[in-house]
Amino acid sequence: MVIEESTARARELGGELKRVRERAKLSGHALARLLGWPAPKISRLENGKRGVSEVDVAIYLARCGATPDELERFIALAHVTDHGYRLQEHSAGMPDELRSLIVLETTADVTAGYEPFFIPGLLQTESYVREMLKLGGRKPGRGFEMRVEARLARQALFNRRWPPKMTFFIHEYALRSMVGDSLVMYEQALHLVLATSWSRCEIRVVPESAQLMGVFGGGFYLMEYTDHPAVVSAETHTASVFLEGEQHIPFYRDLHNELGAVALNGGQSRNLLADLASEHERVESARDDRAPRRSDLT
Repeated sequence: MVIEESTARARELGGELKRVRERAKLSGHALARLLGWPAPKISRLENGKRGVSEVDVAIYLARCGATPDELERFIALAHVTDHGYRLQEHSAGMPDELRSLIVLETTADVTAGYEPFFIPGLLQTESYVREMLKLGGRKPGRGFEMRVEARLARQALFNRRWPPKMTFFIHEYALRSMVGDSLVMYEQALHLVLATSWSRCEIRVVPESAQLMGVFGGGFYLMEYTDHPAVVSAETHTASVFLEGEQHIPFYRDLHNELGAVALNGGQSRNLLADLASEHERVESARDDRAPRRSDLT
């Protein structure tokens, strides 16, 4: 059953408010008494079951001792109007778009993602993450390291007792595109081989020969929930978009079905990934053999 008036934005805001309350060591009933609110109002607000006014958010956060940055960010989130989509511009500092994505993917029951150009973020090694950020024009520094940590922190999802059932469709182009050097790609391919054995994680390669009609517009993640409407997340260079509603979701479900029909099965995908790891290992070994030895330089 879909919860009335529940949206991804409202659930994200509710989760963040609850986190701040728990950090303040306040129970929901205790906070309600302090604010003079009925207890069900706290519960519904934290579960994304009702519209939230900016005034309510400000009062709630102030009583829980939120920081000025949290106050500004959560009030801005409450200000957003839901129209079946939400555009979130990428910030120069801490990546708010990752906060939103983490809330959505950690509460999903089933996730299906497609990446045509790069390895999915949840499956990237640290070296691959760093090279990706460099390709995106990010300069080393505090902001750079915060983004690395935020991207790697997403992967804690796999350590949960009951993670979502996740299927990753990765185009062969993404696997063969060099990000960094052969060592980075060898470690990344080996990591993907290992990931094929993880519980509730399926990796399927979309071969270059596949005939696809509608998936060249970019990657996407379709997140399904038992008690909430589905959400699609897609990312551009400067913003992330979160889509909901019958005007968007059926299209992406059709793309998911199309991918399932043309992708290699799990065993075939694992073999291809192992072959790629071996290829990069050979390239790296050959490079090491060509490197001058110390005795050759004296």
